[in-house]
Order: sequence, then C-alpha cells, then structure tokens
Amino acid sequence: MTALAARPPSAPAGAASETIVPAGGWRYGLMGFPLAFVALPLYVLLPHFYAQSFGVPLAILGALLLGVRLLDAFIDPLLGRWCDRLYARSSTSALHWAAVLSVAMALGFVSLFFPPVQAMPELLVWAGAGLLLTTIAYSALTILHQSWGARWGGDAVQRSRIVAWREGCGVLGVVTASVAPSVLGWTGTSLLFATALTCAYAAWRRAPAPDVQPRGLATDTGRQATASALWHPFSKPRFRRLLLVFLVNGIASAVPATLVLFFVQDRLQVPASQQSLFLGAYFVSAALAIPFWLRCVPRIGMGRTWGVGMLLSVATFLFAAQLGAGDSSAFVVVCVLSGAALGTDLALPAALLAGVIAEDGDQGQAEGLYFGWWNFVTKLNLALAAGLALPALQAWGYAPGARNEEALQALTFAYCLLPCALKTLAAALLYGLILRKEP
Repeated sequence: MTALAARPPSAPAGAASETIVPAGGWRYGLMGFPLAFVALPLYVLLPHFYAQSFGVPLAILGALLLGVRLLDAFIDPLLGRWCDRLYARSSTSALHWAAVLSVAMALGFVSLFFPPVQAMPELLVWAGAGLLLTTIAYSALTILHQSWGARWGGDAVQRSRIVAWREGCGVLGVVTASVAPSVLGWTGTSLLFATALTCAYAAWRRAPAPDVQPRGLATDTGRQATASALWHPFSKPRFRRLLLVFLVNGIASAVPATLVLFFVQDRLQVPASQQSLFLGAYFVSAALAIPFWLRCVPRIGMGRTWGVGMLLSVATFLFAAQLGAGDSSAFVVVCVLSGAALGTDLALPAALLAGVIAEDGDQGQAEGLYFGWWNFVTKLNLALAAGLALPALQAWGYAPGARNEEALQALTFAYCLLPCALKTLAAALLYGLILRKEP
C-alpha cells in the first residue's frame, strides 16, 4: 500500500507543483480557522453552556447531540456527490455555493447561543433546529474545502503540507473559539466568527484552483448511477481499512474532548477562570507539534508517524488517570502532551485519504464522495462520544458538581481509561491492517 509507505512516493504525473503549497496554501488553509468554530469547540462548549445556563440534563443533551449529528451525518455522502458535481461544472461554481453555505452556517451558529426561548421543550426544539442548520452548512462547506485541497494532488509530503495548512489554521481557530467566550462573551465571539468567515472566504477565492479535470463518477447521472456511486469508496480495500482505523481512533479522541470541562471542574476542582488555560495549552501544543510531525513523514512515513501519536496519547492519559483535586500543574503537562499527539490526528489521516484517492484512480472525480463518507465517520465519532458517554456518566451516578468518590472515579474512567483502551485498539488496527501491508 504505497500511499501509506514508509517512504513517500514521487508525485504522480500532472500533480500540483511544489510551489502551489507555499504560494497558495495559506489562502486555501485559512478557511480552516472559522470552520473550526463549528467543529470540536461546539461539542466541547455547547453541552456545558446548556447545562450551566439552562439546566438541561446531561442525558437529554446527549440524546439531542446524538440525534442531530446522526441525521446530519447520514446526508454527508449525498453532499459529497453534490460537491463533486459542482466541481464538474467549475471551481467557480463550488466557490459560489461556498458563499451561500457560509452565511447559513453563521446564522445557525448565532442562533444556538442566543435562543429566544428558555423553557423546555421549546428550547430543545430551537437548539435542535439551530444545530441541524449549522452542521449541515458546515458539512457541505467542509467537503467543498477538503476536495479543493485533495484535487491539488502531489506526493505524500506535499499532501501532508496541504492538509497541514488547513488543519494548522483549524487548530488556531479551535484555540480562539475555546477562549473567546470567556474573553469576549458570546456576542463578541459571534462577531469574531462572522468576520473570520468573511475574510477566509475572500482568501479562498484567491487560492490556486485545482486543474484536474473531472470525469467518470463526477458526471454520472440518473438515480441508479447515483445510488451505485454513493457506495463506490467502499469497493476500495485501502479506503475500508483506513476508515476503520480512523473510526476507532476518532472515538478515542472525541470522548475526552466531550468530557474535559467536567473533568477539570469536578475531578481537578479547578476554578472556571483557569479552564481556558488548559484548552489553550492543548490546542496550541497541537498546532506547534504539526511541523515536527511533518518532519517525521519523509523519514518514517505518514502511517507510522500517526501510530507514534496514538501511543503518545495512551501514555499521556494513563498519567492523567492518577490526577486528583488541585493537580492543575500536572494537568497542563497532560494538555501539552495530548495536544502534541492530536497534531498527528489533524495533519495525517486526511493526507492519507488523499493518497488513497489518487492511487485508486479517483483523483479529480470523486474527492467529495470520499470526504463525504470521511466526514460521516468524523461526526459519528463525536455523536457516539456525546450520545453514549454523557448518559453513561449519568447512569454511573455522576452529575455536574459531584464530589463523592464513586462519581469521580466514574468520571476518571470515562475521561482517561476508556480513551486509552480505544487508542490502543486503533494502534493495533493501524499496524495490522495498514502498516503490515506496506512493501
């Protein structure tokens, strides 16, 4: 499986030149900054916001997030096919729709944090509708953006750099979105989000357009052709293996992301004023670690570099399981190391997918479809983390503000040890399904 080989292959004929990445990479990647507001921070901050501000029970929040996210996720492959058809027309057509989706996403985001009603069930209906609008617009815009970068092509090093621009800007967006509410309030955060989205779209319009000509799947018409094409990526063994590893690893990462504020608040008993410090350390470390991981790619390959990140995460959360009240300094170390491990999750899996698309002969015709299924799994990870971990914690006797030892042990198990088990499984799958098959 040369896409994941220890040594990157040379760039295929017709691939984007090495100069595209430094010249246009930042213009392309900047859209990752506002998109990040609607990704991880939304699932970290939204449950805590509704639980603290409106007293919504954790089980109801988990069910709401799970239901909306699953409904949104199931249409991602259809959105992927739609994006491929936009690119089949022209890159300009894709950019025009990106503007419409940006407006819809901004409106949905603002509606979530400024509900006109506060009584249930009206509040839950409003939150569900706002979340659905936000996530559907986010999904389509993300697939359009990811497909643009994948269509540039290039070898393993270049693909990882393209993704690094996007995900590096995304990490900065995550950091900003994580700390902005405590600094600017939700009004200032919403204005910042809208401004960043406008600037990022303007920069994207000036990025080099991919010159790969669409063919085949991108231009298929008819109901039967569409239904068959939707499942096309699963006919590729490389994609199935990579997606399974991505699924297990993603759940392992999503569980602690969903529970981190509860762990800090109740297990560590740290004042709310310090919580933004931990989130900032986590995401800043991820951004700073990306260049280091990119240096590892030419030496050991993308697959092995990703595996090293998984093992670092396991070791870090085993250490975190030993922490208790007042261990805020030690938890900063946990945030730095787990953030560094996150850098591999951000920069490498999507680059591996771009390589799989190219090697399976689908470059320039089905990137949207592949990324549609990829984002489906990403959302499934977050939905399962919120929809299963939160109700399970409530069933085990934990509630926000708990101080009894049994409840805190349940929180520690869910936040620290469950992700360790899942990351270990992901590393084993990476080795058994991918690394062992390399030449």
